[in-house]
Amino acid sequence: MQVADKNEEEIAAQRALQRRLCEAGYAGITWPAEYGGQGLSQEYQDAFTVEARDFRLPDLGIAGGTTFGVCAPTMLRHGSPDFLRRHIPAILAGEELVVQFFSDPEAGSDLAGVRTQAVRDGDEWILNGSKIWSSGAYYADYGMCLARTDWDAPKHQGLTWFLVPLRARGVTVRRIRQVNGNAEFCQEFFDNVVLTGDDIIGEVNGGWSVAQTMLLFERGGANRTPKASDFRVLPADLLAVAAETGRLDDPQAQDLIVKAHIDDVACAALVRRIGALIRANPRMGSGYASYGKLASATYDPIRAGTELELAGGAVAWTDPASAVAGAGTDLLNSRFMAIAGGTTQMQLNGIGERVLGLPREPSFDSVKPFRQVVKDARNWSGKVS
Repeated sequence: MQVADKNEEEIAAQRALQRRLCEAGYAGITWPAEYGGQGLSQEYQDAFTVEARDFRLPDLGIAGGTTFGVCAPTMLRHGSPDFLRRHIPAILAGEELVVQFFSDPEAGSDLAGVRTQAVRDGDEWILNGSKIWSSGAYYADYGMCLARTDWDAPKHQGLTWFLVPLRARGVTVRRIRQVNGNAEFCQEFFDNVVLTGDDIIGEVNGGWSVAQTMLLFERGGANRTPKASDFRVLPADLLAVAAETGRLDDPQAQDLIVKAHIDDVACAALVRRIGALIRANPRMGSGYASYGKLASATYDPIRAGTELELAGGAVAWTDPASAVAGAGTDLLNSRFMAIAGGTTQMQLNGIGERVLGLPREPSFDSVKPFRQVVKDARNWSGKVS
């Protein structure tokens, strides 16, 4: 079933539900108590997840996923105590939703090549530039923004993270219409946005280590729910397609559903295994996380193809809320994980270099001042002497 974009009224209702969850003591179960969490172990979170399966929980959309699965965990690792006291309790109460301002229009896969810049002006920082592909930014409250703060340092060493209020003067958010008809992606423009040192996450010019932490959570699937939470239960979306097309008793359809279910269970087991490996050896976390990202990029198109085959190869529908329409939308979205958060090729590089110990690919610009890198790019003719 196609999921429509969130509107303000829906988000307001979900924020209220998140506040109720927080007041009841079920938000941030494993987060530090000094910042509003419960300070308990993962076993308590697992128990709550099992018990809450039949209850209605807050659905804050994709911005909720990045807030609780990526941005807040990154803040907890790198934010100052004062920063965390200001923001983490508000996040747990549903008052602050935070999205990622990672990619520039000119810097996606080459993340360290961002040109959005923050210039120090006394006690303030002035932010200018643009970010793109920011999921859910149109209804979020803040964006974690990677900005260039030193153009004379090598590109990995002159970066700093800021928490940017999306209602601040000089911030413009524009939505981008997607192939599936939704418009959850956004582009942001920063025109002399005034920030302060209180908005910095981590160290000035130390943003690359913060970025690695964020990628660990993003690529490790922290904001993605495995399709098989219980191996004894067949996938509801595929059963719905089969029912809608009258194929529940069709042996071929049953075979497709069971094969997809086996893959779902295997992927869920992989997610658990990756999580255990990361907890056992956090230093290798970013490399292990790439396995999860690579698995999604590989399996999602296969599953989407199975779903469409189950629907009889239908590529058109009249009811956008139908299961068949959901199959079509899933096919359109199936290449998402092969691009977002780092391409499949980048995951393969990461696994090869960080996990398997293979030699790094040659890099000709990682030690130059970034100002020189940009100049060289502008003057490059493509000719080999």
